Amino acid sequence: MTGAQVRAARSEDAEAMAHVHVDSWRETYRGVMPDRVLDDPGMLEMRRRFWATVLADPRFEGTTAVAEENGRIVGIALAGPSPNAEEDGAAQLYVLYLLHGHHGSGLGRGLLDAVLDDERPATLWVADPNPRAQAFYRKAGFTADGEEKVEDGVRELRMIRPAGGASRVSGAPGRG
Repeated sequence: MTGAQVRAARSEDAEAMAHVHVDSWRETYRGVMPDRVLDDPGMLEMRRRFWATVLADPRFEGTTAVAEENGRIVGIALAGPSPNAEEDGAAQLYVLYLLHGHHGSGLGRGLLDAVLDDERPATLWVADPNPRAQAFYRKAGFTADGEEKVEDGVRELRMIRPAGGASRVSGAPGRG
């Protein structure tokens, strides 16, 4: 893709990140997530506040990224310590969304690599069914560990990746 890049998110990106978050949810989760959630008229403002708060929080510095194409934000990612980080030292991928027209472009992998350190174990939750996302994460070295939860009526599977897991996957560069 011409003019495509992944970079660290900045505070002035909050508005565009909120739009990508909402638009990608509506593209990806229609039929999986309840329509009342996807069509909530307050969702965009809620996501705008969320991103403004995250981007102002020094705890997320270096773990928030955007994918841009020709100056337009088309993807977002956010990682941070897992809820069990004190025990397992793992990072957790909390957000990785790319507008539908950019799936398969390599920007998703760029976002993942920008927010997760390959030398640290990582975890994430992925909607089920969402075979495309699950295949993407498997290719990046994640495997389902059998844990499940349901949030907002959506079944989610936990996937984990050991430290160095991405660099052991054929063709996947490490961050070292």
